[in-house]
Amino acid sequence: MANRNNEAVLQNIDWVLVLMYLLMVFMGWMNIYAAVYNEEYKSILDSSQDYGKQLIWIITAFFIAFVILVIDGEFFPNFAWPMYGIFLLVLIVVIFAGLEVKGSKSWIGVGSFRVQPAEFAKFATNLALAKYLSNINIKIEKLSTKLIAAALFAVPALVIIAQKETGSALVYASFILVMYREGLSGGILVAGVGLALLFVLALLVDELVLTLILTAIAALSFVFIRLKGRNLLIVGGILVAAVTFIYSVDYAFNNVLEAHQKKRINVLLRKEIDPKGAGYNVNQSLIAIGSGGLIGKGYLNGTQTKYNYVPEQSTDFIFCTVGEEWGFAGSIIVIGLFVAMLLRIVYLAERQRSTFSRIYGYGLASIIFFHLAINIGMTIGLAPVVGIPLPFFSYGGSSLWSFTILLFIFVRLDAYRFQILR
Repeated sequence: MANRNNEAVLQNIDWVLVLMYLLMVFMGWMNIYAAVYNEEYKSILDSSQDYGKQLIWIITAFFIAFVILVIDGEFFPNFAWPMYGIFLLVLIVVIFAGLEVKGSKSWIGVGSFRVQPAEFAKFATNLALAKYLSNINIKIEKLSTKLIAAALFAVPALVIIAQKETGSALVYASFILVMYREGLSGGILVAGVGLALLFVLALLVDELVLTLILTAIAALSFVFIRLKGRNLLIVGGILVAAVTFIYSVDYAFNNVLEAHQKKRINVLLRKEIDPKGAGYNVNQSLIAIGSGGLIGKGYLNGTQTKYNYVPEQSTDFIFCTVGEEWGFAGSIIVIGLFVAMLLRIVYLAERQRSTFSRIYGYGLASIIFFHLAINIGMTIGLAPVVGIPLPFFSYGGSSLWSFTILLFIFVRLDAYRFQILR
């Protein structure tokens, strides 16, 4: 019976998605080799170098993928809550007993082996959210449902922030897109975009000036639209909430954020010019990508990355290697491959018979999209440098393992779609 089930899994696996994964992992490995290439260490199998270590992570990732594929499809919905609880507990323990790396206490390890639980908590949170929202008694229209669903991803995000790993915590905001697919009002998304815009304006414009501008807009709407009764109260409430938010942004920026975080935001918003300090990473990144031109300098011929001008060139800034050595054309191919993967995941999610599997698929797509947008945004100066890796490309076992688990759980669920799941 087990052999028959395994054969059914192999027949139903979406090999298009698997091949996309294999291609990305291979391209990532080649770019890691190029990013740290040194003529003294020519062997791509040298385990003392990042590319040699990454090969070990890749082999173990393939083993993890295989194990996930042979697990019974019912395992993931049935054990969603226990896995969420275990990883949440681990995240809390790491705050007190974790290893501190570059100011962030978010690692656990033995000897030279280290992993970052915040990366793995993403798939556990995705499972828990899918389990909750797929419950037949759950209605997204209810306020209690929205609050509980938001708490499922907000709680691990807050714990990760306590580890001083803000970048990883920001990824959990991507689950809002999952809730939108399941029926969350579009007005909430618009409000979220409005808050993000107001946040940026609060950092660029004096609080009093911005308050006067918003008050003037509210007054003009009263004069020309002639708001009355309930509508007048709504506009007044929005104005009060917006002004409160403006001053809370100022307080949080000056009293909550670390000095280096404030510096990065100021440089991003062009409030400060610091090409040798907080702006150094992005400045060198832009030079590397820009120097690649249309078709790039050629594989292993990148000078900015080869001579270590770009910090974190094999991890957070791996896309610089793509831009410098492969040029604009290569960059478009890489981005196109990611877009194709996202579209494939959404397509597969929509064909699921199980609500659980569909929600999990959208969670997977949302996480990959967020990583892609923020990582590339960092390298071209459109997003703050927050330490978010490029999926399947950036060096690191935690990142590769976590994305492998995220992806292959969905591949397994999709292969199981012809059987009934709750």
